[in-house]
Amino acid sequence: MSVRTPVTPPAPSAPQVQAPATPARRARTPLLALPEARWAAAATVAFLLALPLQLLGATAWLWGPLYVIAYAAGGWEPALEGLKALREKTLDVDLLMIVAALGAAAIGQVMDGALLIVIFATSGALEALATARTEDSVRGLLDLAPPTAVRLRPDGSEETVDTSELAIGDVLLIRPGERVGADARVLDGAGDVDQATITGEPLPVPKAEGDEVFAGTLNGTGALRVRVERDPADTVIARIVALVEEATRTKAPTQLFIERIEQRYALGMVAATLAVFLVPLALGDALTDALLRAMTFMIVASPCAVVLATMPPLLSAIANAGRHGVLIKSAVVMERIGRTDTVAFDKTGTLTEGAPRVATVAPQSPYGETELLTLAASAEQRSEHPVGRAILAAAGERGLAPHPVKTFASLPGKGVTATVLADGDTAYEVTAGSPHQLGLPAPDAPGTHVAVTVDGVPAGHLTLTDRLRPTAAEATRALTSLTTTAPLLLTGDNAPAAHAVARATGIAPGDVHAGLLPHDKAELVQGLAARGHHVLLVGDGVNDAPALAAAHTGVAMGRGGSDLALETADAVLVRDELPALERTVALSRRARRLVVQNLVIAGVFIAGLVVWDLAGHLPLPLGVAGHEGSTVLVGLNGLRLLRERAWTG
Repeated sequence: MSVRTPVTPPAPSAPQVQAPATPARRARTPLLALPEARWAAAATVAFLLALPLQLLGATAWLWGPLYVIAYAAGGWEPALEGLKALREKTLDVDLLMIVAALGAAAIGQVMDGALLIVIFATSGALEALATARTEDSVRGLLDLAPPTAVRLRPDGSEETVDTSELAIGDVLLIRPGERVGADARVLDGAGDVDQATITGEPLPVPKAEGDEVFAGTLNGTGALRVRVERDPADTVIARIVALVEEATRTKAPTQLFIERIEQRYALGMVAATLAVFLVPLALGDALTDALLRAMTFMIVASPCAVVLATMPPLLSAIANAGRHGVLIKSAVVMERIGRTDTVAFDKTGTLTEGAPRVATVAPQSPYGETELLTLAASAEQRSEHPVGRAILAAAGERGLAPHPVKTFASLPGKGVTATVLADGDTAYEVTAGSPHQLGLPAPDAPGTHVAVTVDGVPAGHLTLTDRLRPTAAEATRALTSLTTTAPLLLTGDNAPAAHAVARATGIAPGDVHAGLLPHDKAELVQGLAARGHHVLLVGDGVNDAPALAAAHTGVAMGRGGSDLALETADAVLVRDELPALERTVALSRRARRLVVQNLVIAGVFIAGLVVWDLAGHLPLPLGVAGHEGSTVLVGLNGLRLLRERAWTG
């Protein structure tokens, strides 16, 4: 049998059954639809208009009103929240920042106060946007389940009903290309169901009598008759939504270091300022002198330098990571990621590329590799199955074109058979499918095996695997070295496939958890957290979202990640470069060390100025200069993390 070798395979000559499109993406909440974003934008615009006018020496009547707008637009909401907290007998950093900004304005530092207001307003707007986008994605997940399903009446007739009306025991008909309307069990029929959204498996799973199917998964070839086993409110998809919402709501509150000490610092500063004013006044000091001393004390002890001790290093680290393809969503995340002591990976689409590829071609005499691959591609050229597409792609990469096909039939759950015209007009019956279904022995190796027969005689087999990312092993080694704890592998795929990836990446067999549903992953992560671990989870699919939300830090793959995973995660690997994880954790730890340095610097300045003010007489202009000097110093120190060397280590 000869083999023709044109480079480009011809298009199929018969029409293909097209699967329905993925549900349309739910519209995202526009940024300016959020009131927090509108107020922050107004404050920022006013500040940016006022700043050049002030620096160019324009009259205060021009830039003064603009600063007033910036203060009002950006400050009214945190001031209100601070007053509400005060009613609950707590003093938070919002109110403290407003007081500090107004104090700065009172001594002529209007620009500094406005800058603080703008920073806080922008931070609040970004937090509100992140929350809104996550809620959008969670709601959009429900679109995976079809709105209607075909229910069979006892007499065998069909009726179309809303999936919300389905009840346990209802019998549904799932045609090729339709999404499953409920969690159910197959009564009869056979088909290949794509359930990647639930289990993350890279290939459709053959389904036959007795097998379970999940709502929202896509039936490929073959019709299925199924019996509903779960109420629509209790499907796996619905539980994913509930798990993400619950994990996001109940996740332990995370704060920046400065926010964890804000109560004590704020109360101490307010009490000390009152004491500095009232004690000298009671001992006979003049009202003006006591008030000036108290004002000077409030200025030099204000938390501006302390806040800037924290933010510039973290923001610089975020910018540096962003330049290298890692999107960190907030300063809180950048601080938190450095505390990681356990890393857990999803398999499909994370450690692997998420698409099947032909790994081996094993012909049997008298066929060679080229002939076997060409025959398999010829039989699969009209197939919609991912395995068929992978075989065609492998043939194309080798410059092999399929032979013409006279007839074609897809055998749901088994494979395909085709009449292939080769050697001129000679016809061969070529079958490609599961070795088990064709009554042939399966190779003892991980992967998906496709047996090929020609006129009923075995011609060999092909093995397809989900190819490992080239940098996966390097990333797991680096993270093991950095965290001193071996990574975990959490996957919905089968155990042999999971262990094959674990061996290739250096993950120990005892750290592999296979066959997990979404809630299983989340419970495992929560169990680790309950034992005191700070878990960084890396995933890409809808099925990873509950675990991403439950993890101390969730990281999503950027290129192939689902909307829900991208919105739920705290950080995104924009270029899918796994080695960037280790560098990001290391960068976060450098940022934390720099924050401590800055806090020491700010503390020394504040302590020195406070002692001077209390023990002697600190002139107000000198106090302002010392305060501003410490603020500039810690700010510049934090900018060191913008350098390339901070990333490369």
